[in-house]
Amino acid sequence: MSTSYNRIAYEALEVCNGVTLQAVEDVLARAAPKPGGRAADVGTGNATVAIRLAMAFGLKVTAIEYDPVMAGLARERIAAAGADVDLVVGAAAEALADLPALDLITALGTTNINGEGRPTPEVGFAFLKTRLAPGGHLLWGDLVWIAEPPPPLRQVAEATNQYTDDTGWKAAAEAAGFEVIWSEVSPQTVFDAYAAAADGAARDWLAANPDAPEAAAVQAVADRVKMVLEFGRPFIGFGLYLLKA
Repeated sequence: MSTSYNRIAYEALEVCNGVTLQAVEDVLARAAPKPGGRAADVGTGNATVAIRLAMAFGLKVTAIEYDPVMAGLARERIAAAGADVDLVVGAAAEALADLPALDLITALGTTNINGEGRPTPEVGFAFLKTRLAPGGHLLWGDLVWIAEPPPPLRQVAEATNQYTDDTGWKAAAEAAGFEVIWSEVSPQTVFDAYAAAADGAARDWLAANPDAPEAAAVQAVADRVKMVLEFGRPFIGFGLYLLKA
């Protein structure tokens, strides 16, 4: 497949999640990464965060992407930016295992982080802590339940990962041995803008490419994502957490 819903949607976004690039850069500045430090951006998507790690903070960055179609977009963006970023296409757990201890890991909306299916927050954090040098930082971002979801919504949303609320994410991080340095749940307007931009990009592509071989698959995913986010709006948010090992 030459394209997919994710590639189309994420090509239109600055960050591939319900958070702004400015918020990401501001919290990374809190971590004060030293130029030349080693970093990994897990689930790099369109590589925006990986590129900023390299160009704004002077880090030695490995961008990890499981989806080869998305990796194609990441590769194009890295080359266009002239960023010194090493792109690895493969599973996060295996790619991280091949790297030396890291000073910083960024993981925003990453699925199957430890290679064992649907990890709990505690298991995911515990795995990532093993890949960090002492005193290293993890910038974690993921879905947050802002209200108790109906069981069908939880079942659909948690097809790849298990989620929790803001308090639960912090407790899971501390249980894994992290110190919670900073956290924020994105304003719902930011999450809404992310959802609208992704859906708009997909609808525009479908209108321009109705006979493309990928059109049916893109349509199906776009409809499913839109339905989940519209139904789930009172329950779903996006949390950003800066954690120190």
